[in-house]
Amino acid sequence: CLRLLALGYPSPPQSATMGSKAIFDQIEAAVKAKGAELVKMGGAVFQLVVSDGGPDGKLCIDLKNGSGATVRGDGDKPDVTITMADADFVAMAEGKLDGMQAFMSGKLKISGNMMLAQKLGPILESAR
Repeated sequence: CLRLLALGYPSPPQSATMGSKAIFDQIEAAVKAKGAELVKMGGAVFQLVVSDGGPDGKLCIDLKNGSGATVRGDGDKPDVTITMADADFVAMAEGKLDGMQAFMSGKLKISGNMMLAQKLGPILESAR
């Protein structure tokens, strides 16, 4: 099941122009808090791209090296890149959009190792 980002994170404030920014903040905090544990589960570098997010709409999550790290913007050699619009990203994070349906309908695009994309949801759920 491609439940990429059905993370169950709290809803970002609706006043935010980019709801994904709040979700990125939570992902960064989780990697700081539990990075080594997440690296054991992940073993990959994930690039998230919010297609309508401009320069702030990119987050690279390194769950391959050391005790994990996040970088705003483009990461170095991601193993998988996941691209979607801000509204779809937020809907998926809130559990309102199914990852597989989003992928099949073209709302979610994956490049690189598609199997790694399936690992991201459970990893981030355990990060909460």
